[in-house]
Amino acid sequence: MKQEMRNANCGMYNPMNYQTLELSLTGPVATVTLNRPEVFNAFNEVAIAELEDCIHALGNRDELRVIVLAARGKCFSAGADLGWMKRMAELSHQANFDDAYKLATMLRTIFACPKPVIARIQGDAFGGGVGLISASDIAVTVENASFSLSEVKLGLIPATVSPYVIRAIGARAARRYLITAERFAAVEARRIGLVHEVVSADLLDPTVQSIIAAICQNGPRAVTKTKQLIDDIDGRLFSEDVLVDTAERIAQVRASEEAREGVRAFLEKRSPAWRKNGPGSASQDSQRTNSNP
Repeated sequence: MKQEMRNANCGMYNPMNYQTLELSLTGPVATVTLNRPEVFNAFNEVAIAELEDCIHALGNRDELRVIVLAARGKCFSAGADLGWMKRMAELSHQANFDDAYKLATMLRTIFACPKPVIARIQGDAFGGGVGLISASDIAVTVENASFSLSEVKLGLIPATVSPYVIRAIGARAARRYLITAERFAAVEARRIGLVHEVVSADLLDPTVQSIIAAICQNGPRAVTKTKQLIDDIDGRLFSEDVLVDTAERIAQVRASEEAREGVRAFLEKRSPAWRKNGPGSASQDSQRTNSNP
């Protein structure tokens, strides 16, 4: 008989006190749900710490076979909370590095989890939200979701997510979507390898359940060892050196004037200074909209 238990025991955090997550166990399946729908499941320092702690603890539980990463609300995740990013930009370089390193560690924890992690994507994903998907083993999305690696629009760089995104979609697609910050649809996400399945909303859960059932038919240790095999054969992009390097890069950029201007502009609902002239500027968009063919 399957037994469901909400707020199951996790790591150093008491899940009863989670501020940003919901956790449920149903038989061999753990579902971790991002629970900040009021800010589109953007993550701040609390969300990062709780998610890292939870995934790490679940990965060490022998009775579990699969972890599902889900989200509340219309958006899967908007990535980093820009209010948090604005606060961090005012702090020291060391504080920014330490903070970015925690984000890098959280992503590596998802990627390296001994249990398969399935991203259940019910809505849009931007920036670090795409990083969460890329760090997962399997991704299933609804057909109307859209995606964007939007950091450069804010004068930031997608440093800590880059190892996972590049591995998921390849360097060629990464050159386009990390540099342009364009939105792309679910069908394109599947074409470039970000997601595995694109389904209608009513088929999202049945599809996830079908994948869970397939995994649970396999030897538990064989699945864990196969995950490790893939990582060992595919290369070592996730060493300690890479975590330090990517954290250092984003720490430097966060405190830059360009990044501060980009985050301020977004929060103030205006265009950043660099977008006032030139291709793609608001003025040119307006001229194109108002001009006749």
